[in-house]
Amino acid sequence: MAEFKAEYESVAVSSRIRLARNLRDYPFPGRLMADPHAKEQASEIIRLIAAELTSMGDFTLYSLSETPPEVISDLAEKKLISRDLIRNRAISAVLVSREEKIASPRDERISVMINEEDHVREQYFIKGYDLLRAYERISGIDDIISDSVPFSYDSKLGYLTACPSNVGTGLRASVMLFLPALSRRGKLRGVASMLNRLGLTMRGADGEGSGAEGELFQISNEVTLGLPEQELLSAVEQAVGVLVKHELLERSRMKAEENAALIDRIGRSFGILTHCALLDEKELARRIADLKLGIALGYFGPGPEPDDRMEELDGMLSRLSPAGVARLAGSESKEEQDAFRAAYVSRTLAGMTFIP
Repeated sequence: MAEFKAEYESVAVSSRIRLARNLRDYPFPGRLMADPHAKEQASEIIRLIAAELTSMGDFTLYSLSETPPEVISDLAEKKLISRDLIRNRAISAVLVSREEKIASPRDERISVMINEEDHVREQYFIKGYDLLRAYERISGIDDIISDSVPFSYDSKLGYLTACPSNVGTGLRASVMLFLPALSRRGKLRGVASMLNRLGLTMRGADGEGSGAEGELFQISNEVTLGLPEQELLSAVEQAVGVLVKHELLERSRMKAEENAALIDRIGRSFGILTHCALLDEKELARRIADLKLGIALGYFGPGPEPDDRMEELDGMLSRLSPAGVARLAGSESKEEQDAFRAAYVSRTLAGMTFIP
């Protein structure tokens, strides 16, 4: 697998590896939820998995039936838990890595969901483009769990899962890409069919069925059966490489062919973000996408490196999610939250200079 490429930094937002596993000799979570007498088995699964990972001292266990709603919302917005895990809250839990325990200059998180669609969903997130590191780290977690609890495995089919699309390796490799030029210039129309032919798929930032908020698109493998893990990773990597190349080319063309329109759109978004009184989450994502494109094209003046600025904006978007704003603003009122978000963004952007 190719090493991290510097030119990917303004396009690749994050990488994720997810492994789906089930424990041998236990009913799948769907049956556990349907059988009120199986709750003890669900609790036993949580104890088995948690015993291995919490003993390392690097993980916090959240039993969803006992976790406050605001914490659940925060974990969901950070993609550390899924809708299915929340629906199964009566029997589900998640182990989340403690941020201070991961010694790395780049932001990394691990979450191990228990009793979601499968008994175990192991996820490793890392900022930027680094599928190989994510794969190596989550494979280590997978080995720790499998050393003590046997997984459901078939010599011909591979790992057995609740959904047939995950049977085999149980692996999903995905990269979140920022593709404003391809999106705005109508160049994404043929991408989905091309990816499908390669056994890959393109979704919105929040996965299947979601829209492309902030012009973020998730590229991942669709096939898990019949191919080795390295081939699946390589297929995603090759597709990402092609999309990055074409996105950067379209950005250059945009600047050459639509300079005045770009300056107008980016300048308007910068003006709104630095002077508005109310700002909701969707408008923030849309306006920040304009600023990130402007940074990538050199429309903002002296300061931090462009990639550092874009990463700072991504971090701000994460902090200003509905759950994050509710916590920071200390209010459940949408108007007060929108006012807080507007003031926070204005302060954060005060040091930026727009140079058309």
